Amino acid sequence: MAFPYPLQAGDRLIAITPSGTLRETEVLHQSLDLWRNQGYRVDLAAGYGDRWGYLAGRDDQRRQQLAAAWTDCTYRGVVGVRGGWGAARLLEQWHWPEAGVATGASSPSASPSAFSGAFSGAFSGVSPAGSPRWLLGFSDMTALLWSLYRAGGVGLHGPVLTTLAQEPQWSQDRLFGYLRGGDLDPLRGEGWGGGTVRGRLLPGNLTVATRLLGTPVQPDLTGVILALEDVGEVPYRLDRDLTQWRMTGAFNGVRGIALGRFSRCDPPPGVPSLTLAEVLHDRLGDLGIPIVSGLPFGHDGANALLPVGSMAVLDGDEGNLAIVA
Repeated sequence: MAFPYPLQAGDRLIAITPSGTLRETEVLHQSLDLWRNQGYRVDLAAGYGDRWGYLAGRDDQRRQQLAAAWTDCTYRGVVGVRGGWGAARLLEQWHWPEAGVATGASSPSASPSAFSGAFSGAFSGVSPAGSPRWLLGFSDMTALLWSLYRAGGVGLHGPVLTTLAQEPQWSQDRLFGYLRGGDLDPLRGEGWGGGTVRGRLLPGNLTVATRLLGTPVQPDLTGVILALEDVGEVPYRLDRDLTQWRMTGAFNGVRGIALGRFSRCDPPPGVPSLTLAEVLHDRLGDLGIPIVSGLPFGHDGANALLPVGSMAVLDGDEGNLAIVA
């Protein structure tokens, strides 16, 4: 994997709406202020406020918005405005342009902390031709992050512009510090046992990721550490998704599973149901791999930045997830 160069004050980013239509304008501008206070220039892509039903414009409009943002070398990164639904629709007729994906010797091959000093000041203002760019988002943007990973690019699973302002300070510091070339502190949750494994980290939303299984954009899952979260899915729906993973053999070759927050996933009162915990343990507990739950990422709470494609170590005994390269 090839990582983009660290960001520096004065760098430009562009915000896009590949999924649902914008509804949270106040928090959007609060988040834009946070980015700008860090010294970055963030532009809103043309058509960011468009609407076609629940989508932020028709597919061809949103696809063109993504292509224009991704190939414009004046931008060092692309940031999602919000999730919802719709990003996967763009991938039906999509190939990642070479600009912004790992190509050629000019692309760094280590995490930002490994080369931040060596390249400090070298590329302020524009991305070198062919060099990778940052892509930041989560939730429905899982479709873009996983597709980019499959194409050899590196994305960031983390807050979008309609959630960043609601993040705790440590989560905001984690995001901006990493983008400047800093290291990431390990995350701690509840270990289910299984020992320790090392693999490439592949974070995403469970519902969105499940819909990618068996499609041309599904990445190779061999040797990865999955990091999964979800929101608003009652236990039987999560059961259905995880059973799909089991029946397709998608868990075969996965080295470990890191579970984030599954918010608003409790069964409704008075309806017979397994609990969320019972479903997760029943569908995952017999896989024979390290699992850690309760990690601070996902919806409705702290959403700790997780670099897609980074090497990570998952300790199922101690309950830790560490980014190591």
